[in-house]
Amino acid sequence: MLVAAVFLVVLLFVAKLLRPDAPSAIKQEIYECGIPVSSTARGRYSVRFYLIAILFVVFDVETIFLFPWAVRYKQLGWFGVVEVGVFLAILFVGYIWAYKKGALRWH
Repeated sequence: MLVAAVFLVVLLFVAKLLRPDAPSAIKQEIYECGIPVSSTARGRYSVRFYLIAILFVVFDVETIFLFPWAVRYKQLGWFGVVEVGVFLAILFVGYIWAYKKGALRWH
């Protein structure tokens, strides 16, 4: 561990000695794809944006649970069909609830 720590410190010191060091006002600016900065990065986002993003993640992750069922559906038989039907019904009820709450309306 001592060798690794010394190696790290030596490399950082050598890099500091070799790199060019010419700070300027232009180099200190925040890079915005070549476009001059027009406002602060602390703009306000609508809460609906976050709500829709979270709903997307939740529904997307829940549908991933269909993959194991699709792989083993022949072995599960009708029990598997009923179980995935219940799962999709719960997912659909959640979707309808989110729709009625207005979570999916963008404006």
